[in-house]
Amino acid sequence: MQPFELHQPDTLDEVLSLLEQEPDDTHLIAGGTSLMLLMQLGLVEPKRVVALRKVPGLDGIERTPDGGLRIGTMATHRQAETSEAVRAHCGALRKTFADVATVRIRNQGTVGGNIAHADPAQDPPPMLIALGAEAVLRSKNGERSVPLDEFFLGYLTSVMQPGEVLMEIRVPPLPPGSRARYEKFLPRTQDDYATVSVAATLRTNGDGKCEDVRVALGSVGGTPIHARPVEDALRGETLTDSRIADAAALVLDLVDPPDDARGSADYKRRMARVWTERALKRLRDNGAMA
Repeated sequence: MQPFELHQPDTLDEVLSLLEQEPDDTHLIAGGTSLMLLMQLGLVEPKRVVALRKVPGLDGIERTPDGGLRIGTMATHRQAETSEAVRAHCGALRKTFADVATVRIRNQGTVGGNIAHADPAQDPPPMLIALGAEAVLRSKNGERSVPLDEFFLGYLTSVMQPGEVLMEIRVPPLPPGSRARYEKFLPRTQDDYATVSVAATLRTNGDGKCEDVRVALGSVGGTPIHARPVEDALRGETLTDSRIADAAALVLDLVDPPDDARGSADYKRRMARVWTERALKRLRDNGAMA
């Protein structure tokens, strides 16, 4: 590992000042579960590392006045998993955080670090995309919000610019009657990355027609995938088995998974369709995660 300067500022202003000095050669570190591995492998060689651990106010999780949810960037996955605010907002989101790796990693890894790392195999991004979440970024130039389905640009690449800090994730309120579900298919151990993951939210009317639906997938491309064509095929429709199957088949044109130890690209493509169909049918049949 290449030598580097470690800075542990006590305030956000100090963090932003350090980033402004050498933005291209400075990396932020939250829990460190991703960055330290990249540094050990020589894939990232920052001259300066700025730790966020001592900056107060970045680890809060709370409901917002409008019924939404705010998750601070330094909140750990374990905090999110056990948070009453997360559970009250959406049980499927709580389950998603519980699916991240092992308890040891969940106690160390942070929600903000997970998002900023931009690994398409991570668990939280698809569920957060399905919930319509946005990332709040701050720099010396001010603050901006980015819908999470526009945040990821490619493998380990996001819209974050040098000098920006991911402050928090904001999740809007769920409309009344909405149901949500997260499916993680992995033929190996529970703490592994998913071969395919699918997150979905669904709202139907009294006649069983789809009023709104959102679907996102993980581990099947260079970024988490917001499956808009699937959504468009279902809105306003009665959710019959054949209608859901036809809509789920549209993911075959969206995904571009790699061949790896978790399955061939062809296998993952087929599983993306199967698990999208399965998630939607379970939601239709009231299989929401409490």
